[in-house]
Amino acid sequence: MPREEQMRKYAGLTSRLEKESLREITLVFAEIEDAIGRPLPRSATRQGFWANRYNRIQYHGMRRAVMDAGFRGELLVDEGKVRFVKV
Repeated sequence: MPREEQMRKYAGLTSRLEKESLREITLVFAEIEDAIGRPLPRSATRQGFWANRYNRIQYHGMRRAVMDAGFRGELLVDEGKVRFVKV
């Protein structure tokens, strides 16, 4: 999937996080899905999906969307939640 399309896919989460006034927020998967308007992929249950690094070779739209909003994401394993912290 082209990068531009990947970014559009997760733009709703970027918008949601940019509006956040708290330094840290935890969202359940359902809230993230609501923000992006679609179900998260199965891979969202793995830590690597939310890794806080940008790799030009292995582009990942969700990571970029979170970073563009000024946050880093951390999967809360087995809880179906992600903690977002402003950087």
